[in-house]
Amino acid sequence: MNFRDYAKQNIVILDGAMGTMLEAAGIRASELPERWCISNPEQIVRIHKAYFDAGSAVVNTNTFGANILKYDEPELEAVISAAINCAKEAALLSVSDKPKFVALDIGPLGRLLKPFGDLDFEEAYSVFSKTVKIGLKHGVDLITVETMNDSLETKAALLAVRDNTDLPVIVTNAYGADGKLLSGASPECMVALLEGMGADYIGANCSLGPKALLGVVERICESASVPTVFKPNAGLPEIVDGKTVYSLSASDFADEVSRAVELGARIVGGCCGTSPEYIKALSDRLGEVAPKEISKKNKTVITSFSRAHVLDGALTVIGESINPTGKKRMKLAVAERDIDYIIDLAVSEEENGADALDVNVGVPGVSEAEFLPEVIESLQYATALPLVIDTSDPVAMERALRVYNGKPLINSVNGKKESMDAIFPLAKKYGGAIIALTLDENGIPKTADERVAIAKRIIVEAEKHGIDKKDLVFDPLAMTVCTDRSNALVTLEALRRIKSELCAHTSLGVSNVSYGLPKREALNSTFLSMAAANGLSAAIINPASAQMMNTVVSLRALLGYDADFEAYISASEAIELAGAAPIVKENGGELRSSTLSDAIINGMKDTAALLTDELLKTTEPMQVIADEIIPALDKVGKGYESGKIYLPRLLLSAETAKCAFERIKLKVDKASSNGVKIIIATVKGDVHDIGKNIVRMMLENYGFDVTDLGKDVSPSEIADRANELCPDIVALSALMTTTVPAMEETISLLRKLTPDVKIMVGGAVLTEEHAKRIGADAYAKDAMGAVRYAKGFIKN
Repeated sequence: MNFRDYAKQNIVILDGAMGTMLEAAGIRASELPERWCISNPEQIVRIHKAYFDAGSAVVNTNTFGANILKYDEPELEAVISAAINCAKEAALLSVSDKPKFVALDIGPLGRLLKPFGDLDFEEAYSVFSKTVKIGLKHGVDLITVETMNDSLETKAALLAVRDNTDLPVIVTNAYGADGKLLSGASPECMVALLEGMGADYIGANCSLGPKALLGVVERICESASVPTVFKPNAGLPEIVDGKTVYSLSASDFADEVSRAVELGARIVGGCCGTSPEYIKALSDRLGEVAPKEISKKNKTVITSFSRAHVLDGALTVIGESINPTGKKRMKLAVAERDIDYIIDLAVSEEENGADALDVNVGVPGVSEAEFLPEVIESLQYATALPLVIDTSDPVAMERALRVYNGKPLINSVNGKKESMDAIFPLAKKYGGAIIALTLDENGIPKTADERVAIAKRIIVEAEKHGIDKKDLVFDPLAMTVCTDRSNALVTLEALRRIKSELCAHTSLGVSNVSYGLPKREALNSTFLSMAAANGLSAAIINPASAQMMNTVVSLRALLGYDADFEAYISASEAIELAGAAPIVKENGGELRSSTLSDAIINGMKDTAALLTDELLKTTEPMQVIADEIIPALDKVGKGYESGKIYLPRLLLSAETAKCAFERIKLKVDKASSNGVKIIIATVKGDVHDIGKNIVRMMLENYGFDVTDLGKDVSPSEIADRANELCPDIVALSALMTTTVPAMEETISLLRKLTPDVKIMVGGAVLTEEHAKRIGADAYAKDAMGAVRYAKGFIKN
């Protein structure tokens, strides 16, 4: 029996923790776990066999951290080959009568992807591809991508898998207590992205205990049309006698995971803190429980890195401003590669109520293949809105889709064979929804019958590529009534029939209907109302148009999508008694971010540098920092802590502030320092530095003098540098449970050699209680927590 068939018929029991078992077997903090596949293969076989015997149908190879960033190529192949052989040998030795499957285990790379880290997307993809290819060479039954806390890195890993094999793939992410990834993605975002790209099984693992993650599992079950996976930790970790122990017993763990099965999870196991005892308890607890049926959700979803938007009948507003057609200032911005102007438009459209943003940079003389991906990369962190990637160039389309962090709306495909042959494979590979234009080789049909017929052909052809009708949004093409008075009626009839006969979503570029006529807003808003009555799902309009947005708000209220008329009442309150005030303000074409603070908040790096230079002509450097930079960072930081802003936006603002600081440093050496010195390091044995790098960046941009010692730093080196530099604070990071003892050892040595230095700790495996227990002065939950503590050392 192959794994897919087995998973269709059974609750699948996965294995438990490898790190916990290795720690019990005596692995040292300085050792890379994967090397034990070569140096201590009998121990790895023993652990795998114990999980198989306990009831696991699947064991993950001991390759979680095996990649070309840590090992040279010959050693990497030796490690992966040995790991797979250990798992296969354990399957042969196991006494269990269950089918047994070996999964190649792939974990995160431990480095942030650009623009917030130093790792390029293509490099990450290449690293994952190397691991996948070696694993396939030595024979595995399926692949597991797990513990990913960044959606873009998850995409790189899944893309590497899918480009090399059609084996089943499990993808699980590490969600925080807020129900989101470190980079801000919600369960709904991840389901849309991963399901679109062809993940067979989607879920959550690590980070928290089963009770804390139950809400995430429920949301995945409600969103996914594929089986849900659940592999939580054994509760919360504690340090007892220098070792990490977890709060849940095997029995309690099994009871809590079984609740996830009741919600619909079909593939379950354990992560940190679990052992064969936990897996046996889980296997026994589930017994002969039959898996719940999975329903096809049929939701049309597009996402950004942090926001999932469902086309559900509430009239989606797609902002049309980032398109040079008919816009002189936008054409100039594209020609001059002025990304700050484009970001400014995006922020404006978001503030004015857009649900998604159309992005088109098609200007003669500008390479879309080069510029479109650059714009997409910049926009997707400056705004939380999903993007509509709008180009007729398939090369530009693929490059943009490749770097897009989410599930985009692709604009567009049409009924021409060459168009469908070019776009459908890209949509299938990268998982986007598609706007489908009802035109073909014969141009735009004159009748609604012909447009509906093209839509039917597109549906048939899309199905051949494995693209469901739910991911097609049909545009029956609004044409100006100037040239033919029947144009609007034909479009409305096609809209109605596509909605009623094909049960499909629709979109329109609404303003096309009035081209060439005066007082266009009145005609456009009336046409929008008529289109909505005939089944329009998404309107491509200008959100800065008060009349159009008033119509949208009113339509949503009348169609029942505005609970208690809250949005309508709120919009009405913005209108002055004279009745002429707009709900939203027009963008006159100049940058809205006229202050340095605004530029930092909106992530406009070039603008921030220029505005800093201007301010420095009349203002003292420290005054610029105090009046503009720090308040901007504080505002973004508060938004981050309240959950309104996510990590990518926080880091983008930090990077923008850094541009301003660099201009200040050119003016006055060390002008940005507040006098507080901090040493930061990831402790011995821990090769992950994502969290540490984020904290360092934020501290630097608040003016702290930070010395970064890097990752995998020994206690003696940290203590020696502290003795040498006499910092106010030493900040220590640990991501792995196996390296918490190294953190405790470091703290102990610092207390002996530099007793006056304050010690701040942080990392995914720590809590405030743990921090106190191991002797730290402070615990920072995140980067802003670290900034808040460090601010207490600034001397006024």
